Amino acid sequence: MPIIDAQVHAYEADHPGRPWAAVLTGPPSANGDEMVAAMDAVGVDGAILVSAYTMYRYDPSYALEVQADHPGRFALVTPFDAGDPAVGEKVADWVAKDGTVGIRLLLAHGISDEAGDSGVANLLDAARRHDVPVNVYCTERHAQVADIAAQFPDVSLVVDHMGLVQPFHPPAPEDGWAELPKLLALAKYDNVSVKISGAGTLARTPFPFADIHDPVHRIIDAFGVARCMWGTDWTRAMELLSYEEGVEAFRQGDWLSDSDRAALMGGNAARIYGWSPGAV
Repeated sequence: MPIIDAQVHAYEADHPGRPWAAVLTGPPSANGDEMVAAMDAVGVDGAILVSAYTMYRYDPSYALEVQADHPGRFALVTPFDAGDPAVGEKVADWVAKDGTVGIRLLLAHGISDEAGDSGVANLLDAARRHDVPVNVYCTERHAQVADIAAQFPDVSLVVDHMGLVQPFHPPAPEDGWAELPKLLALAKYDNVSVKISGAGTLARTPFPFADIHDPVHRIIDAFGVARCMWGTDWTRAMELLSYEEGVEAFRQGDWLSDSDRAALMGGNAARIYGWSPGAV
């Protein structure tokens, strides 16, 4: 089973031709070649590349360039502005491009939707028409995801980063899993899956981060392993752990069965996104 990282961000160094809107925690550059080198070093076959909103807002042009250069290694997700009256047409254009496998709805961190619920509905309607998964960035907004899941039961929703507040800088918070019951409540919606991405950033113990095992098992038990995916959230997580540690924390040890590990670290992403590494 190929190993698929369900969440990475690639970006080039800031320059006038494609200036950053803001600075994301990470190195000055994490371009496509650098991301592939990091994956190769630890045996990760492919990744879901999420266009970096912090740097590029709703412009996915750099992610498209990376995928064109490495078509067998990356599949693409990009955020959309739910307040854009043309969001339906833009989603249609996106899903027609090579390598695209999902869209992203941003509900958290002060990112506003000027169109309110009607804008979110327009975006979800477009996702339903084009049968494309919606990755939902919903930190501390699990209740809003529940409303969306109930309203759009035939749209595949993927909760980014478990919907939990995750640190950008050490130390990890003492109560990083406090909102976990709110995530687990979403398991009753069959159309909701979860990215167990960035979990290592919530560890309070050193690598291999044994203190994340119990909450991860609680997620798997609630959702069933088939609705869970592993991801590193690279490069946002780099100040708290290395890419290798983000991979090996899930690949090492006997805390996951071989079948659960294969599903979590690749099989489910391939099924949910309809993509596998090497498929050009």
